[in-house]
Amino acid sequence: MLPKINRLRHPKDFKAVYSKGLHRKTPHLTLRALRGQPHRTERNLTDSSCVQPTRMGISISQKVSKRAVVRNRIKRQIRAVWHQFLPLISPGWDVVIVVKPTADQCNYSEILQELEKLLVEAEVLNGYTGGKFL
Repeated sequence: MLPKINRLRHPKDFKAVYSKGLHRKTPHLTLRALRGQPHRTERNLTDSSCVQPTRMGISISQKVSKRAVVRNRIKRQIRAVWHQFLPLISPGWDVVIVVKPTADQCNYSEILQELEKLLVEAEVLNGYTGGKFL
């Protein structure tokens, strides 16, 4: 499970990513990403280096499968892939992964490849260009 700090949980956060963020598509997944604004509190109003952590949310509808078991399996696979990439992702991104109805036919390796491709195309990964580190 992802730490609470790395999860998008509120509908207003999802709406902000959908309305203002960029999007990239593959046959089974869509990635929407928004670079977050620096998080300022009363204690660090003058400090502009305070950046929000990268947060992720998953959107999967019943169009993918009527069975919750299938939808939850796909979400677990996406979270596992995300957990692998989390140290490589630049801080301050809000990312929503939208699962398309064709994703119920995917296996773990296909989800891994597609999510890696989406993160590279959106330039969310820090110093990573499809198999080679900068």
